Amino acid sequence: MNMRSLSSSSSSSPATVTKLALSIHSSFPTLNLNPIFFYKFKSNKHNKPPFFSIRNCTTSNSISAKPSSQLRKNRSSNSDSDPKLTALRRLFSKPDVSIDAYIIPSQDAHQSEFIAQSYARRKYISAFTGSNGTAVVTNDKAALWTDGRYFLQAEKQLNSNWILMRAGNPGVPTTSEWLNEVLAPGARVGIDPFLFTSDAAEELKHVISKKNHELVYLYNSNLVDEIWKEARPEPPNKPVRVHGLKYAGLDVASKLSSLRSELVQAGSSAIIVTALDEIAWLLNLRGSDIPHSPVVYAYLIVEIDGAKLFIDNSKVTEEVDDHLKKANIEIRPYNSIVSEIENLAARGSSLWLDTSSVNAAIVNAYKAACDRYYQNYESKHKTRSKGFDGSIANSDVPIAVHKSSPVSLAKAIKNETELKGMQECHLRDAAALAQFWDWLEKEITNDRILTEVEVSDKLLEFRSKQAGFLDTSFDTISGSGPNGAIIHYKPEPGSCSTVDANKLFLLDSGAQYVDGTTDITRTVHFGKPTTREKECFTRVLQGHIALDQAVFPEDTPGFVLDAFARSFLWKVGLDYRHGTGHGVGAALNVHEGPQGISYRYGNLTPLVNGMIVSNEPGYYEDHAFGIRIECPDTILLDHQVCIRWKFCLQCGPHLAA
Repeated sequence: MNMRSLSSSSSSSPATVTKLALSIHSSFPTLNLNPIFFYKFKSNKHNKPPFFSIRNCTTSNSISAKPSSQLRKNRSSNSDSDPKLTALRRLFSKPDVSIDAYIIPSQDAHQSEFIAQSYARRKYISAFTGSNGTAVVTNDKAALWTDGRYFLQAEKQLNSNWILMRAGNPGVPTTSEWLNEVLAPGARVGIDPFLFTSDAAEELKHVISKKNHELVYLYNSNLVDEIWKEARPEPPNKPVRVHGLKYAGLDVASKLSSLRSELVQAGSSAIIVTALDEIAWLLNLRGSDIPHSPVVYAYLIVEIDGAKLFIDNSKVTEEVDDHLKKANIEIRPYNSIVSEIENLAARGSSLWLDTSSVNAAIVNAYKAACDRYYQNYESKHKTRSKGFDGSIANSDVPIAVHKSSPVSLAKAIKNETELKGMQECHLRDAAALAQFWDWLEKEITNDRILTEVEVSDKLLEFRSKQAGFLDTSFDTISGSGPNGAIIHYKPEPGSCSTVDANKLFLLDSGAQYVDGTTDITRTVHFGKPTTREKECFTRVLQGHIALDQAVFPEDTPGFVLDAFARSFLWKVGLDYRHGTGHGVGAALNVHEGPQGISYRYGNLTPLVNGMIVSNEPGYYEDHAFGIRIECPDTILLDHQVCIRWKFCLQCGPHLAA
């Protein structure tokens, strides 16, 4: 069998797999295209309201997409209490804890989206493996919040002791709102302050205070770690490597010089960088502490006349040590970061803090150290300047400068060398994908029974033969039929499905190369798709093309463009529960900020020349099928006025360009 067209024509001709060509015929006269490509999704965004039954504009039938709550499968029932929850609750009454609820987020101390297994505390306590979610445990309840990408997955993985909260759906409370509902007034809510940003902790504190609840920072230990004990994986300790100048395009000294100019302009004498990809980019280092993400666990403090990298010294090779010394960067123990923050305040250093990304433990340590400094200063000078975040007359006293990290935006705007590397690695990646699709079609044609895992492993085999291949950039999403509707589905040996020639097959995958990072999705059918599947696919494709051909003024924020991709689905009452596009790192994280394209209008980061952003609309019918079409695109300036999606990294120059 050949892959067949997903057009609305009643018949279709075979298409060669190496081109992955799919035709759109006369049922959609407004779409006049030559053969086109199947693509993907993968954004770290939140959900949308449930879908509704709509009329098919091309037939007399209706397309019905029910919310997952109406098609919910039975979760594994367990009449006994969960032993992990029981053990955790026992700790609530310890004298040095004394709390009524405990919040377990997904993140590590650096707010990473993907984390090392030793820090996967929310996964351990709940068994939910999605990358985004927050668990809240009280003395008699346990609830987990996650976004629309993971609703179906969470239904399968949570046992009966857990309440699934579909975040963003109408009527679903936030974690703090729920705590205000279920706890008696005056309760104590515990958190590990290293796992919450300062902003998030302050917002939580504000909301729960409405019911006189107290937010308790548990500095000394993480309660999940206490019950995890010996079973907890060891922290990663693989060596760091230098990311060569031929891939980075800019040396460390130049990057630090630009950052120090920003410090002077902001009136600060130091900055702390905690985001792992920002540290890796700034220092031209790469690691392997987190699966699929070439980063290393570290903190970085940059001052006007020097810098300190806080890292496990066992990861530092001789080459890396020499590389850092040339840039005048000292190496300090990873766990000494808090004491160094306190020393900065004691020396009167003003610290640039991005409270939207720096954890609450570090921010509070600096604040407390500043307060101690002011007390000593007041006793000596009988006067007191303004405090932690106020303006002061004496420049020798420490203050916090609250601003967004300048490294985040600098990293997102790729230089010419980085853009070249991204284009070249995407071409090699495309060759591997062409080989893979050719192989898969032949296997399906010969009635070979293949599991979703076997297909994923075969793709890895083709990719690993490409020059510069290092790793996959995320767990491959290989979903046949209803598994394609699980937006971030991960097939597992022994429980995954086989690839059904008579169902849609969604493949979302990517790779890490020495010169760049890839992320791409294709949705295909090896038999004859239904009218509904063709209708839905075509509307997703129309949205992808509409965004691809968009021309817009420079500095336009991403949310303005989101409707381009959704409008064809909206016309018939459909939508998808994730963002439309995310930034992609250059040999770094597959999901990169600060830019993005989403219906959430809070992100005002402008799209500017040199950014790389994915274009990935989709549609998912719970327990039936999923469709996603994605390519990463480079944003390039057009006529010095507007910018556009000028070059698709996977498929080459667009016709519109």
